[in-house]
Amino acid sequence: MSKDHEAVSQLFELLESRYAMRVLWALADGHPQTFRLLQDSVGGVTPNTLNTRLKELRAAQLVDHNGTGYRLTTQGADLVRRLGEVRGFASRWHQRHPARRARA
Repeated sequence: MSKDHEAVSQLFELLESRYAMRVLWALADGHPQTFRLLQDSVGGVTPNTLNTRLKELRAAQLVDHNGTGYRLTTQGADLVRRLGEVRGFASRWHQRHPARRARA
């Protein structure tokens, strides 16, 4: 496997972790959120799971914590912007492939 493919696989593995994407989307507006507010924004996540996801996202340098709360790093904001483009593509693709919707 090439280094590029390995990097993509590692990123997808992180993003596939339960609630990881929801944490990133919750922080996408650029406003820092406290742990409790973030837990409410994500919805349905236990404190233990949220803490684990935040540790992983911080280790990946996608999320940071300062005195006002958790926020996306510059790298995290860039990723969320790019994922927004993928989300738009996925929406258009999904509309053109009704057979895929039936299997979901």
